[in-house]
Amino acid sequence: MCPEATAVCGRAGARPASSNQVCIRSILKGYYFMKKLIIASAALLAASSVSAAASAETFNGPFGGAQIGWNHDEAGSVGTSVGRVNPSNEHDAFIGGAFVGYDYKIAPKVVIGAEAGFIVGADDALSGAAAGSALVLDPKYSIDVSARAGYLVQENTLLYVRGGYSNVRANVRLTGASGSRSGKDNRDAWMLGGGVEHAITQNISARLEYRYSDLSEGRGSWDRHQMLLGATYRF
Repeated sequence: MCPEATAVCGRAGARPASSNQVCIRSILKGYYFMKKLIIASAALLAASSVSAAASAETFNGPFGGAQIGWNHDEAGSVGTSVGRVNPSNEHDAFIGGAFVGYDYKIAPKVVIGAEAGFIVGADDALSGAAAGSALVLDPKYSIDVSARAGYLVQENTLLYVRGGYSNVRANVRLTGASGSRSGKDNRDAWMLGGGVEHAITQNISARLEYRYSDLSEGRGSWDRHQMLLGATYRF
């Protein structure tokens, strides 16, 4: 028998109630109390999650993204795997790629970070002549590893400079009366640049950046200029 049955039946003038009825009422009261407690707890957890997300710092932590842009190559006499060649002096091309990295806010307005990226070009081959042969110097892709340091001019706007290493893989082909020769070039370069990144939401930002790379390796002249527009997602 439920304890409440005895209490109810013991009241003066109270109409006797069966122990089963009292037990059912007790169970229902407990059920509704637990239901309210669960709903209140869920609401509190949801509010805590929103508060934590709102307090997360922009430009701090891991990120990944994609970028597109413009590439301008200026090449003179260049040493390659098939000998010294003389491509056309300038060539423009469309480029695109992806990147991943990590930022760390070392002070309220100062951010440092590291990044690795991959870029491919469309119709970016340089042409020219070498010793009476037609030349094609065709960059296939580039990879880069760099560090950046920036200053928050506003809470959601970062101005930064970048420096690091870039590696370009290229195919070289010479075609003349005596046949053709081809080879692959693996060129190392140092890279410098800078830009601005603006946080659109807590997790999404957009950036505009300029980069310069020297691909000559001390063998002639090959300068690369890039203007990149990127979209970043922060995890």
